[in-house]
Amino acid sequence: MKRLTATLTAGLLIMMGFLTAVTASAEEGRRYSVTITNLSRGQVITPPVVISHSPDFELFTLGSPATPELAALAEDGSTAPLLGFLATLPTVLEFTTAAGPVLPGGSVTLELNTVGPFDAISAVGMLATTNDGFFGIRGIAVPKNGKKTVEAEAYDAGSEGNSESCAFIPGPPCGNAGVRDTASAEGFVHVHAGIHGIGDLVPATHDWRNPAAEITIQRIQ
Repeated sequence: MKRLTATLTAGLLIMMGFLTAVTASAEEGRRYSVTITNLSRGQVITPPVVISHSPDFELFTLGSPATPELAALAEDGSTAPLLGFLATLPTVLEFTTAAGPVLPGGSVTLELNTVGPFDAISAVGMLATTNDGFFGIRGIAVPKNGKKTVEAEAYDAGSEGNSESCAFIPGPPCGNAGVRDTASAEGFVHVHAGIHGIGDLVPATHDWRNPAAEITIQRIQ
């Protein structure tokens, strides 16, 4: 009887150790690099923000108003309000932002972790020579191994009118941040209609055709 009890105890300990190892492995998580390439010819992308999150997080919803934090990024490239907001959300695991802008044809690579249900990536950055335009991807499932490349369209936050007036545009050649033109704001996020030359901007220089950016998500650990 003692021998049987010892055998059962040993078996139970081995099983517990196996289950602990499986749980630890499941919670270990993965690390990814996210490379953002600016595909436009004449739009600077302000320092982009990359987020790892659960499927319950939505950076924006087409046809609905942008959050104030997203609007601040789309209008002026300001990341601080969005980063502060993300830090309060239980649906967000990690977020990071680039140290500087991404010039036309240029790229930047950021790294962050995923774990458990936090296995989706979103990214956003302003197209600086617009009133409130931004590139964005939402809820892209990370690859278990290797890499995945997706294209990012340009969206309009709908928080400013598209006057194309330098008085309200932070990017070159304008340089006027922190000034809003809300008189004809659409009020909802939608696919950006581009630059039409109705103000100070030149379509031949500042317009683009979607996609505005390319994003490559690669597992590195």
